[in-house]
Formats: sequence, structure tokens, C-alpha cells
Amino acid sequence: MRTVKATAAAVTAALAAGAASVAAGRLASDAALKAPPGRPLPTDHRLTVHGTADGQITLTRDLASLRPGVYGLAGNGSHAIVGPVLDGAPHLPDTVVRRLDRVTHGELRPRDKVWLTPNLYVGDPHAALGLRYAEVEIPGELGSLPAWFVPAVRETWVITVHGLGTTRELPLNIMEFLHRRHFPVLDPAYRGDLGAPRSPDGLSHLGQTEWRDLDAAIRYAVRHGAERVVLHGWSTGATMALHAALHSELRDRVSGLILDSPVLDWETTLRALARARHTPHALLPLAVRAAQGRTGLHADRVAGAADAARLTVPTLIFHGPGDEVAPWRFSRRLAERRPNLIALHTVPDAPHGALWNADPEGYEEALRRFLTPLM
Repeated sequence: MRTVKATAAAVTAALAAGAASVAAGRLASDAALKAPPGRPLPTDHRLTVHGTADGQITLTRDLASLRPGVYGLAGNGSHAIVGPVLDGAPHLPDTVVRRLDRVTHGELRPRDKVWLTPNLYVGDPHAALGLRYAEVEIPGELGSLPAWFVPAVRETWVITVHGLGTTRELPLNIMEFLHRRHFPVLDPAYRGDLGAPRSPDGLSHLGQTEWRDLDAAIRYAVRHGAERVVLHGWSTGATMALHAALHSELRDRVSGLILDSPVLDWETTLRALARARHTPHALLPLAVRAAQGRTGLHADRVAGAADAARLTVPTLIFHGPGDEVAPWRFSRRLAERRPNLIALHTVPDAPHGALWNADPEGYEEALRRFLTPLM
């Protein structure tokens, strides 16, 4: 009798441990599958405001606060634009002083918790940049997708698509540059974004299903006069662009791809985000399996979309070796396989999806050279 009870207790304990592991795997996978648009990713370092002065802000000294370039600085209810580190300002051992361009909204007070974001601007194209635009609705397979359309005279449109942790405000960073070169720009929201339909399971599929909303945007552009489209995607938005270039029925209208920090191996990205949430190493495989079970994600789908041999249009990749979310080595490998078709523009010290922020002038010059033959 004692043996039976001991065996039953052992089985119960094993089942409980298994259930706990499954739950932990699901929770760890949420770092990628439930990343809310406009909120920091687990890899985004929280900083403390130590003070502000005329045109200056003092922040916690951290690798993030020392990054070169210009960024949005987001907090709970606040947003500002900060420029480079001020070399001539007095720096304490645990703080760094950056240029404070302006506070967009809210207040920055000492001890506020903030983070650097690639979303430099807030609002719509007119409020942020003074550009004339139209609010349009794109018919998608799950419902209507809101989009901003900035008109211009060229027959080649640029369709922009943001990625993890950002919103359709992110493409505002380059919208003025594109407008000066007379490219019409279509900037859509997609499933899971504010104002757009939710995915049926409420989860992100890291571009593997969301690309169909980008396909709907291509259809909208062609229906409204675009002869050709260039797809410019960031992070999982770059993954969506790759899928659309391969699978869209209108892929012959895609004349170029611009991929910023592309997620080319979703398992690696999911592990990185889960690890940043302090998930124990032993649970990382469970997070991957949980994601597969919850969403149907498969590594071979992204690998197929990112197969250099299947790319047929000129492609420009922006990526940096410091990317903690989507490793640079996958982009380098992709570019090495088709050097006649794929160009890799590397930006050192740039975080995920913030290559323009780290070097706006270099980014726009690379864009200019790439887009000129596609006009």
C-alpha cells in the first residue's frame, strides 16, 4: 500500500512539475508574442532622469544612454526628443548628459523612469512634420486597416511597415526624406495595432501571418495608381516585407525591399526577448515550443522567405552588430549570398530598429543611392 501511495505521489509531483514548466514556457514566450506596440521591449533599458537644464538632460549612465544619435525618450505619460551625448557637459561617474531638443508632451521630472525609443515623433504626418496627408482605410482579411497616405507625384510608392515594440509613428523618421524625393508614402497599421483588428488568437506571429495585411496595402496602392511599390520594413515588418515579396499575387509590382533590423530567425529573437526578461536558460526551449504550439510558427517559413536564392528584387538591409533582438549575422549571411542584388549597410552601436536614429545622415544617403534607380 505504501508503494502505491509513493508511486501516486511521484506521478502527481511529476505532472505538477510538467504543468509548471509548460506554464513557464508560455509566460516566457509572451515576451515576443504579446509585445505591445509603443511599449518598451524587454531589451530596452530603463533609465532614470536625474535632472534637466536648458537644452540638456541628465540620465543614468548606461550603454543605452551613451548611444550615438537622436532618439525619442518615452516615459509614462511623457515623450521628448534627445540628441547626442554632450561632450562638453559635466558628467558624473554614474550619469550622462545628452542634448534635450524638446519635450513633445508631458513633463520630465527627476527620478522619472524613461527609455530611449526609435519613435522620434508622435502624432500624424501633419502634426509631427507639417506634411499634407489623408487618413485612409485599407480592406484587410480581418477587417479595415487604418493608414496614413502622404501623396506625391511619382508612380513608385513606398509602403512602410513598423515592427516589434513600435507603432506606425516610427516611419515618420524617414517620411520627410521620402516626401522631398516625391515618393507617395503609405503607412498602414496592421493586426494587433491600435485601431486595427486583433489577430484571431490575440498574439503576434512575428510577421508570418501579419504579412497578409501588408499584401492588402500593396493591393490598395496598386488600385489607387501605384505602378510599382518599394516595401520598407523594420524588425518583424521587414519579415512581412520578405513574405510579401515572395507570396503576394502582386509581387511583380514590388520593385525593391528595404529591410531594417530584419527578424530572420524568429526562434533566436524569441529566446533573446525571453532571456531579457530573466527567463532561466533551461526554460528557453520551452518558450520556443510554447510559441510553436500557440501560433503555429515554424522556422522554415522565415528561412524560406529569407532564402537569398529566391529574392528577385534589389534589396537594401540596414543592420548593426549591436542588435540584441535580431542578430546581425543572419543579415550578413543573406547579403553575402547575393552581393549583386543585396546590399548591407552596417551601423555600429545601433539598437534594434533604430539604425536611422544612430546615424540619420548615413542612413538617408544609403536610402538615396538605393532609391534613385527605382524612381
